[in-house]
Amino acid sequence: MFTGIVEGTGIVTALKKEKSNLHISIRAPFLKEIKVDQSIAHDGVCLTVTEINPAQLTGSKKKENKPGFYTVTAILETLQKSNLKFLKKGDKINLERCMKADGRFDGHIVQGHVDCTAKVISIREENGSWVFSFQIISKKNQNTKLVVEKGSICINGVSLTVIDCSENTFSVAIIPYTYFNTNFNYLKPGNMANIEFDIIGKYIAKMQSFHSS
Repeated sequence: MFTGIVEGTGIVTALKKEKSNLHISIRAPFLKEIKVDQSIAHDGVCLTVTEINPAQLTGSKKKENKPGFYTVTAILETLQKSNLKFLKKGDKINLERCMKADGRFDGHIVQGHVDCTAKVISIREENGSWVFSFQIISKKNQNTKLVVEKGSICINGVSLTVIDCSENTFSVAIIPYTYFNTNFNYLKPGNMANIEFDIIGKYIAKMQSFHSS
């Protein structure tokens, strides 16, 4: 379980295809605290750490000149529903480790299970903050009903509040801290972002569908 509060950004150091899977290697600011089998959200996608390569100390003075990295694997289902299939070496990716049992819910309940992607349709600066507008890309029309004004939504692993929405578009406001400490400052119109809808809203929609049928 996650809360949508990004701990830092990682750098994609390598990508390796193996049949329908994609192995992703990432340099992370908290690499020394990571262990194999740990769950980490990558742009909102929960993936399991499968390998850790610590930084190498070489040379006569043992200076750290080869950064370490860890590796995760995304399966076909994950690639089809997320923007991870568009990753390139050098890309920045939002990272959040799973929530501790004694931690605070500073964001909202996030599972790390991306529902679909959304396309950035506009970005505008507004008196020190930024307003990002998105268009939902999904074959399931009911997904558009899960976005409500002033409701919670997770975009690229970031817990945000919807400020307005229409049939298949919505907007969120990004404060400077979030803008500069996540990969939101790298997003451009036309880019795809991962979307996870509020789990409570998804359960309510599911119950309503049973009632109506």
